[in-house]
Amino acid sequence: MILNKTLIFVPTYNEKDNVDELCNQISELNSDLHILFVDDNSPDGTGKRLDKLANSIANITVLHRPDKLGIGSAHQVGINWAYQNKYSTLITMDADFTHLPKHILDLISYSEHADVVIGSRYLKPNSMEGWTIHRRLATKMANQMIRIFLGMGYDSTGAFRLYKIDKIPKEIFKLVKSPRYSFFFESLYVLHSNKFCILEYPIVAPARSSGSSKMRFSDVVDSFLRLVKIFRYRLLFQKNYQWINSHK
Repeated sequence: MILNKTLIFVPTYNEKDNVDELCNQISELNSDLHILFVDDNSPDGTGKRLDKLANSIANITVLHRPDKLGIGSAHQVGINWAYQNKYSTLITMDADFTHLPKHILDLISYSEHADVVIGSRYLKPNSMEGWTIHRRLATKMANQMIRIFLGMGYDSTGAFRLYKIDKIPKEIFKLVKSPRYSFFFESLYVLHSNKFCILEYPIVAPARSSGSSKMRFSDVVDSFLRLVKIFRYRLLFQKNYQWINSHK
């Protein structure tokens, strides 16, 4: 795989203390890796810090949004930008070091056999060291509900993924409607329903290095309502999430 056709996408909101080290670690993997940051007008000055990094490192691009518009909508911006700029592979990850840059090359290597590679927190024992019991249980419960409602056994709520966008039509992502955290399982359901090859790779996902989680109770409620809606579509209107059959 040509690494300069690989884009690393990182959405940010109040991650000023993490972005320098994140860029350093990604650059140390291979200088041909390109990085796109989308910052939602972080009040801690993350956007300004990213602009300074972009001025000193050629392979970094920063897009600024006027407000906190939702993690799912940020991912759609990153996905669209990757297609527009003719990348073949897109890797999405968080800036808080719950997704370790050392796994990036592993995901790329694994993608020789898949259209989508998920960095899974459930394939390796003790992979979520440092997580609170509450967060472990909440994440596991969410994935169990997705397994029951949508028939997917993947780690469906994580953002550490690789997409072979030269194999996935851009229109697939237009079927994903959620602008919030439910984007992650909804996008995976769209890809799963349309028979793209999805594989999981075992990762270590430690607790975030600094700052606090951006997920709020309203995001949990929204995710549950979205899950119920997709389940209803699955039972009654499955064609709503089909692209291949309706666009042959």
